[in-house]
Amino acid sequence: MENWQSGGFGLYIHWPFCQSKCPYCDFNSHVASTIDQDRWKRAYLSEIDRLAEQTPGRVLNTVFFGGGTPSLMEAHLVADILQRVRDRWTISNDFEATLEANPGSADASRFEGYRDGGINRLSMGLQALNDSDLKRLGRLHTAKEAQIALGLAKEYFNRVSFDLIYARQEQSLSEWKAELTHALAMAADHLSLYQLTIEEGTAFGDRHARGRLAGLPTEDLAADFYNITQEICDKAGLHAYEVSNHAKKGAESAHNQIYWRGGDYIGIGPGAHGRLQFGAVRYATECPKAPGRWLQSVETAGNGELPREIITGSERASEYVMMSMRLSEGMSLSRLASMGSDVVIHNRALMLQELGMVETGNDRVIATPKGRVVLNEVIRQLLVA
Repeated sequence: MENWQSGGFGLYIHWPFCQSKCPYCDFNSHVASTIDQDRWKRAYLSEIDRLAEQTPGRVLNTVFFGGGTPSLMEAHLVADILQRVRDRWTISNDFEATLEANPGSADASRFEGYRDGGINRLSMGLQALNDSDLKRLGRLHTAKEAQIALGLAKEYFNRVSFDLIYARQEQSLSEWKAELTHALAMAADHLSLYQLTIEEGTAFGDRHARGRLAGLPTEDLAADFYNITQEICDKAGLHAYEVSNHAKKGAESAHNQIYWRGGDYIGIGPGAHGRLQFGAVRYATECPKAPGRWLQSVETAGNGELPREIITGSERASEYVMMSMRLSEGMSLSRLASMGSDVVIHNRALMLQELGMVETGNDRVIATPKGRVVLNEVIRQLLVA
């Protein structure tokens, strides 16, 4: 099978605009007073046409509208993009079309338009369930508005997920237990739960560098947060199919699984990345981050990408290990063998198994609960030269 058949084939659309920039966010997002959405539509459709010509005969499994805040997109823009996608590719029988939304840009007519236009899964960025922490995280909505928006989303979409950030400043384990229990009562079938990370180049990163970001958990406390999260979610039937993602069986994010399983995906929009394989050659694609530069590149050159880079076999193997080990299903040794480096990885996996960090068997290497707590180190040991 070709890589897109074994790992999946998806399309990522990046909408770069937000109402405000959150202090923890290192995504490519921008605040703009006015947006010519028709101009953006022409650019997106042009890129879809160009990339569809390069990938004939493929079956598309997923589309994901990310950002930024895609729920600032007009419904007709989303519908027109999805129609062009259907015109250009054969879509799978279980086609998944996800759009990220923020509570502050949620309303019934917009959700109805997204649903009628082809969106069948909504992912909402709630981030916290109390007003004080929402304010600290720079969010514009209140906890009450978040619950209202989530309830509205459930009226229009059968599949609804939402995000929360934990291990926040001054947060206690008991507070997180109560908040997560509340979240599970609100949840449908999928939750994304991320530990707060401090990234360079963000407002939080700058404050942390100046010693002005108090109350962050120690490494040991962060591990306790993680373990409690797994325990509570498991009891509720939302198991961690990926390190930060929990779902009932069958409700996993198909699009994100393409990333983690080393599949092919197209990235369209400012700063979007992609991976495309043609025969034995795999390419990394990237788009300019600045919205104006990306638009100009599409409009004047007919191509919104920077020059593609070839991913070598060893690079592809390393990338597959880093991504697949995040999954509860782990990585496939036979798939890794097709990329190279399988013998060395297998020997290291056996060493880690003796330490209780991974399990091996049936062609797979899977991180144990003990290994997941220190997953970055497990991956580093698997990849050490």
